[in-house]
Amino acid sequence: MSRESDSRRSKTIGSSGSSHCVVNVKTTDVRGRDSAEGIGFCIFRAPQSLSEINPKAYQPKIVPIGPYHHGERHFQKTQEHKRRFSTDLLHRTDQTTDKLEHFAEALKPKEEEIRRCYSEELDFDSDELIGMMVLDGCFIIELFCKYYYRKSPGHTHLKHDPLLTEQWRLPFLMQDLAKLENQIPWSVLKCLFDLTLGSWNEEHPSLSELALSFFNQIVQRKDDISKKYFNREGEHLLDFLRCTYIPESQETKRKAKERKTNDFLQLIQPANKLRQAGIQFKPTHCESFMDIKFSNGALEIPVLKFDDFLSSLFLNFIAFEQCHCGSSKHVTDYATFMACLLNTPADAEFLCNRKIIERFFGTDKKIAQFFNNIGKDIVFNIRKTYLRHVFQDVNRYCEKDWRVHWASFKNTFFKTRWYLLTAIVAFIVLDLSTVQSLYAVLAYYRPTP
Repeated sequence: MSRESDSRRSKTIGSSGSSHCVVNVKTTDVRGRDSAEGIGFCIFRAPQSLSEINPKAYQPKIVPIGPYHHGERHFQKTQEHKRRFSTDLLHRTDQTTDKLEHFAEALKPKEEEIRRCYSEELDFDSDELIGMMVLDGCFIIELFCKYYYRKSPGHTHLKHDPLLTEQWRLPFLMQDLAKLENQIPWSVLKCLFDLTLGSWNEEHPSLSELALSFFNQIVQRKDDISKKYFNREGEHLLDFLRCTYIPESQETKRKAKERKTNDFLQLIQPANKLRQAGIQFKPTHCESFMDIKFSNGALEIPVLKFDDFLSSLFLNFIAFEQCHCGSSKHVTDYATFMACLLNTPADAEFLCNRKIIERFFGTDKKIAQFFNNIGKDIVFNIRKTYLRHVFQDVNRYCEKDWRVHWASFKNTFFKTRWYLLTAIVAFIVLDLSTVQSLYAVLAYYRPTP
């Protein structure tokens, strides 16, 4: 299957001192075929401009889901696990294995809708495509169930399942289920869920709750935060996860029309330069790591736990936002903002020392490189970003000369207590020297009789 990414390359204009591209034009979703009935594509191949930077970031490592990587040789053993999980799901709901055919019949009317979700023509006949959806969908649902009930009484047998007990597998499974090229429509998952667990037990957790419970082992969000999204849905699992990170504070809901002026609407300086200009950096603990605020000379940035899983999420969230015309661009905006701050390893070291970034893998250099690379060849509309007011306020603050000069003076002479002590001693010595000089002049012009 050919990639659609060449058509996705956008006209961009560079910003000096930055490694990413910024445009002020409205982006469009370039499509290889027309969508019918207003249903747009939501599952894509990663654009070539992004996949060239991170070739394996958007493809599964151990479990292929959906048509894009279906049938690849190195995934043959995984198909056995899928069939086993599908059988376990039927047994869980006291249904016979021929129920899979019933599921296929239920999905048949959705075939055209399913095909329209993919940005490429799918070279599978009707039975192959529907059979794939049933097998992959049942596997995901049962995987979520096994993980959810693994510690419950009466489910001790789940502790011996190789997909749950082998420590190296689970992180890769979680990453695979949140990759752009490895998705099936949420409507397929919901249909299969309703046919199995949805009608089996009214008190059973929702599909969204099962999904969040599965991924929460790595993202480790508080239960009260996760509960807010138990009834949320998405285009697919990747989009569902992305939606749960979009901040809901009043600050981030401010519309661009509230600020009609475009003064100071430009990219900001790196973290160390902002520090030298007198801006303070304060770590905060918010529901979303994207809930950034600027007030009274202080940038309040939620703590970012930077690890392998979150870096994979970033890449795939941004790729989805770049491809999907109807999606908000929150993660793209956030990544661009962080790329501005993290221009060098020294900037990364500074934010780590301020406890704004908690580094769980890699070095300062790797963090800086990641955010610089993530900002390459993406469309970023600075006039529509949810962080527009932050860009404006930070730049406006830095334009006030007296603050910049005073901050520079403090950074030069009061960097540490030893600098301060040295400055005080120098001032005293200078003062004493001045007094001595005055006495010498007075003694010359008014000699003592």
